[in-house]
Amino acid sequence: MTRGKTRVLVVEDSLTVRQRLLEVLASDPTVEVVGEAADGRAAIELCGRLRPDVVTLDMMLPVMTGLAATEYIMAHFPTPILVVSASFNRGEVFKTYDALAAGAVDVIEKPRGDEAPGAWEQQFLSAVRIVSRVRVITHPRARLSGFSEYARPLVPASSTPPASPGLRLALIGVSTGGPSALVQVLRALPADFPAPVLIVMHLAAAFAAAFADWLGGQIGRRVAYAADGETLEACRGQIRLAPPDRHLVVRSGRLALTHDPERHSCRPSVDVLFESVARDQAASTVACLLTGMGRDGALGLLELRRGGAVTIGQDEASSVVYGMPREAALIGAVEHVRPLGEVGPLLVELFRARGHTA
Repeated sequence: MTRGKTRVLVVEDSLTVRQRLLEVLASDPTVEVVGEAADGRAAIELCGRLRPDVVTLDMMLPVMTGLAATEYIMAHFPTPILVVSASFNRGEVFKTYDALAAGAVDVIEKPRGDEAPGAWEQQFLSAVRIVSRVRVITHPRARLSGFSEYARPLVPASSTPPASPGLRLALIGVSTGGPSALVQVLRALPADFPAPVLIVMHLAAAFAAAFADWLGGQIGRRVAYAADGETLEACRGQIRLAPPDRHLVVRSGRLALTHDPERHSCRPSVDVLFESVARDQAASTVACLLTGMGRDGALGLLELRRGGAVTIGQDEASSVVYGMPREAALIGAVEHVRPLGEVGPLLVELFRARGHTA
């Protein structure tokens, strides 16, 4: 084995697709394929024995599914996992979300055959390199925060005491590690949480269309994609996601969707949402920047803090990737640094103290 190479285990039941993946990986001199498997059980055995730097993993596998393999690997020998999956099957997409919530780092769509020459190959190799560098954490088997395909009621509705007018909007920006982070934060919010919650999460557009339905099933309440022209007042107490390939902004108390250029190679971008709210109503906002790679959201969070917003950044120990919140902390954009498990309760506390219920 050549020192410094990224060691990859390829798990795919289709021989044709597996050969394609192996050929692409073999074309990169910095990558070494250390094993291949056609089912989930073999993937677990090889991962435990070979300890690769990254596993590329299909979801729909015989003997043991990709989701079950992800849960076992992340519980017993945490390894960066890149899900390589199809996006056209709703059931497979939901399993992909489950795998991301169980600790898989990222997802890339299988080649469709209509891509520009070399485009998918370059994207795949780039994803392998990035995922291999992520520090992953253990997810205890059978205690994955209750992730399930079934709706699970959350915290029962509480009687929120009236408070003086103040906070009226909550924002969340998140990327790598986002599905599990959002579930944990949103499950902490009572059913009568008084403010709209606007969320930007980075997720490949091919896989983003059904994410609102999945997230709603996980937290036991409706989650919807933002609609152009909705008023914040009409969204009170509701959760809105930026839709795939659209920036979400707030203008004069209304939501707007734009197809403006990408920011930090992202559309939707956390910075775009945060900056729009900083111009519109910073002083009545709480903004959270959670786990994620890169720096999207850091400058927008700084503008919000300068405008009087309450700003929260996830801490390093609980972040899958301490990138976005780290960049925000370094420039002084974060007022409160909290472990992920404390972010939701802090939101509740802030809105009970300073929010409005009228």
